[in-house]
Amino acid sequence: MPVLPHLPALRRGKPYASLDQSSVNDCRSGEALAKLSQVNAGVILKDLARISEARSALKELSCDRLLEICQQASGLFLNGTLPLGDQGHTQTPQQYVETLSATSGLPFVLGRRNMEKIASALLQMRTILNSLTRGLDLAILDRGLGEQAGARISFYAAAPCLGLVMPSNSPGVNSLWLPAIPLKTPVFLKPGREEPWTPWRIIQALIAAGCPAEAFGFYPTDHEGAAEILRGCGKALVFGDNRTTAPYANNPAIQVHGPGLSKILIGEDQIEHWPEFIDLMAVSIADNGGRSCINASAVVVPKYAAEITAALAQKLGPITPLPAQDENARLAAFANPRMAESIDAAIEEGLQTAGAVDATARYRTGPRKVAFEGAVYLRPTIVLCNSFSHPLANREFLFPYASVVQVPQAEMLSQIGPSLVVTAITQNAAFRSALLESPLIDRLNLGPIRTTQVAWDQPHEGNLFEFLYRRRALELA
Repeated sequence: MPVLPHLPALRRGKPYASLDQSSVNDCRSGEALAKLSQVNAGVILKDLARISEARSALKELSCDRLLEICQQASGLFLNGTLPLGDQGHTQTPQQYVETLSATSGLPFVLGRRNMEKIASALLQMRTILNSLTRGLDLAILDRGLGEQAGARISFYAAAPCLGLVMPSNSPGVNSLWLPAIPLKTPVFLKPGREEPWTPWRIIQALIAAGCPAEAFGFYPTDHEGAAEILRGCGKALVFGDNRTTAPYANNPAIQVHGPGLSKILIGEDQIEHWPEFIDLMAVSIADNGGRSCINASAVVVPKYAAEITAALAQKLGPITPLPAQDENARLAAFANPRMAESIDAAIEEGLQTAGAVDATARYRTGPRKVAFEGAVYLRPTIVLCNSFSHPLANREFLFPYASVVQVPQAEMLSQIGPSLVVTAITQNAAFRSALLESPLIDRLNLGPIRTTQVAWDQPHEGNLFEFLYRRRALELA
C-alpha cells in the first residue's frame, strides 16, 4: 500500500512532524489523500517569540530581488514539479489540480483558472506594489528613508509578521497575501482544512525561486491556534463567513475578508437596454462556481425586475453538475455536505416569507441540492425579492446565487448596504457622482464590467502596503 504524502507544519521554513496528524480526504470517495501535521497554540506562541529571525532573513534581500523571486516563482507554481510534504513526494501541476478538486470540490477547469490567477499575481507583483505604494521607490523600504517628490520620506513596519487564517472555498484568495513577501514581511499561515495544497505549493515555489525559507510559517491548527495567529502577529488577515469574522470586525489590526455582498446596479438611463447586460450579470453571479466574495449576489434595478429575474433564471437554472474533469463544469461540490444542507435550508426558509420567488425552480429537474458522483452540489438559484428588507435579498452563499430587487434609483445607495464590489451601469452624471462619494462601496466599476474582473493595478480589498507599513515624520540634521 503506497505511503500517503505527509504535509508537515513549517516552523521558520523547517518541516515539523507532529504526533497529532489528521487526514485530508477526497470529498467524493472519502479516500484519505494525505496526512497533515497539526500543531497547537503553544507551538505558534513559541515561534512568534523568534519572528525577528524570519524578518531578518527577508531584510537581507532588496525589494527588487524579492520581486525577481516572485516572477520566477510564478513559473514554478504554474508549471513546476514541486515538493509535496517531507517524505520525498512531489506534485506536478496536473496532480495539484486533481488533488485540489478532490478535497475542495472545484472542477479541474476552475482549479486551473485559480492557479493561473495566483501565477499572474506573482508575475505582476511589481505592478501590484506600484499600485499599493502609489509609485513609491521601493529602495526607500530597503534603506528605511529617502526622498519622493522632493520631500524626505520614511516608512517602518507596523508589525513583525502577517498572520493568515485561510479558507477552503477558493484557492485564488491566496493571491491577496503574496505582496507581503516583497514587502519583507514574514507570514504565519493557517491553511484551510480541505485546502492546504495551494499555500503549500506557493511557499514551495517561492523557496525554490530563492526566497528565504525562514519567511514562512505553515501551521495546520485548531480554533485556538488560529486565534493565537490573529492575536500574536501584530497584523493579520482572516477569511470566512460572518460567524468566523464577526469577532474581529472592529479590530484595526485584523483585516476581515468576509462575505462581499457584491452587486450590479442598473441606472434609469440604461435600464431599457437590460437584455444587453444579461450575460454580464450571469457571469458575475456564476464565475468560479459562485464561491468568490466578488461574485454578484444581488442585482438592483429601477424596473423590469421580474423580466430580468426570468432571463437570468432561464440562463443559469439549467446548469447541472458535471464530472470534475469535464471542461464545461461550472459548479463546485461541497467538501462539507452539511454546509450545502444548511444553505439549502436557509433558502427554503426564506422562501416561506412572503415577497420572494425562486425563479430557477422551473428550469431545474429535481431539487436545488443534488448528489452527483458521490458529492453534494447546489444548483444555481435566482430569487426575485420585493424589497431589500426580505431575508433573501442581501445574502451571499457559496454557489451561484443572487437576488433581484427593484428599487428606485434615488433610493439604491441608501438600501444596498456595504458592498465589496459594485458594477454600476449608468451614464448619468449625478448618479455616478453619488456612487463615487459612497463610503459603502470598496471597489466601483462604472460601466458594464463584470464584478469578478480583477485588475492588478487596483487593490482588491484594503491596501496591504498601508496595512503593513506606516509613514513616519523625519528630519535630518
